[in-house]
Amino acid sequence: MRMKLVIFVLNKEEYLNEILEAFVELGISGATVIDTVGMARILAHDIPIFAGFRNLLQESRPGNKTIFSAVDEKKIPLMVKTLEQILGDLDEPGTGVFFSIPLDFVKGIVPH
Repeated sequence: MRMKLVIFVLNKEEYLNEILEAFVELGISGATVIDTVGMARILAHDIPIFAGFRNLLQESRPGNKTIFSAVDEKKIPLMVKTLEQILGDLDEPGTGVFFSIPLDFVKGIVPH
């Protein structure tokens, strides 16, 4: 079985529980969720030269959630399809970012 590290940055935090429930239904029983903040928000609030970005960010969200999970690569297309059923097209701005990275070694999880 080929494993991938899936990383999903969720911009619409109100969908977190629905997404995690959907992942469980797909057989993905383990993930790590962390609070994250985008680069533009940090630049706009912490670095004076970029303060002009504040106007652009007024309607954006203060933060997001990032979900990490090691999964069988065969589940990735179904994960993307499920996310898009919940959130809409991931290519639309403000939805989220999904990507995977090959894992050459995994210990401590039981693949399903």
